[in-house]
Amino acid sequence: MRVGGWPITVTGRVGRDSLSGVDRSTFDRLFDMTDRTVIVTGGTRGIGLSLAEGFVLAGARVVVASRKPEACERAAAHLRELGGQAIGVPTHLGDPDGLQALVAATVEEFGGIDVVVNNAANALAQPIGRFTTDALAKSYEVNVRGPVLLVQDALPYLRQSDHAAVINMVSVGAFNFASFTSIYSSNKAALMSFTRSMAAEFAPLGIRVNAIAPGPVDTDMMRNNPPEAIAAMANSTLLKRLASPDEIVGTALLLASDAGSYITGTVIVVDGGGTPL
Repeated sequence: MRVGGWPITVTGRVGRDSLSGVDRSTFDRLFDMTDRTVIVTGGTRGIGLSLAEGFVLAGARVVVASRKPEACERAAAHLRELGGQAIGVPTHLGDPDGLQALVAATVEEFGGIDVVVNNAANALAQPIGRFTTDALAKSYEVNVRGPVLLVQDALPYLRQSDHAAVINMVSVGAFNFASFTSIYSSNKAALMSFTRSMAAEFAPLGIRVNAIAPGPVDTDMMRNNPPEAIAAMANSTLLKRLASPDEIVGTALLLASDAGSYITGTVIVVDGGGTPL
């Protein structure tokens, strides 16, 4: 079939009766993550822990990763108390060997990988003109190199999955002016670029890749700011408040599940209406 001179392949629901596309069984499976294995980096607190809880409650097996072993085990135990299968794997995103070990531990425990959520981040902040080479290197290693290498290490298993997806957590800082936070914001812009490149390269493999760009969220990272800065960020949104980490879960489930099966190469902004695009 040709449309506008371009050859296209017609599959799926095209041409079906508009009243017969979704039945109860299909609908109930849209957000179902049963029998899928999800890695969540930075999964022991804040947005990462909320995402891990959401995936477990949707039926997924979850692997949480962060630097501290005690935090990993505590988060995994909490997820198991919710009725899910979960393990914690201490991992530093700046350590390439550690990323390989995370993938190996996941596959050993659960047999494969279906979804990778790159949530861990380093929020080092220095003003332009006073950057240190150490800060630039550490930020890049955790915010860009680590997520990219983790996806690369997981790629052989994602290729084997019938429901493979990658979610990269970026930030509205990737779009906005970034006074004093330009290292972090530029790293997130780079990860957003990698997201789109991954989506293009992995589409023939059946792997969807998307990003979420949260606005101001009530996390430990946010609370490290002065109160007046927090208030200013909250007031910069149309909703005039910070988000709860739980408010990112729905977007992540959309992008990881069959509900988002035709979404790839995009960035969903979840910011209370604060970023004009």
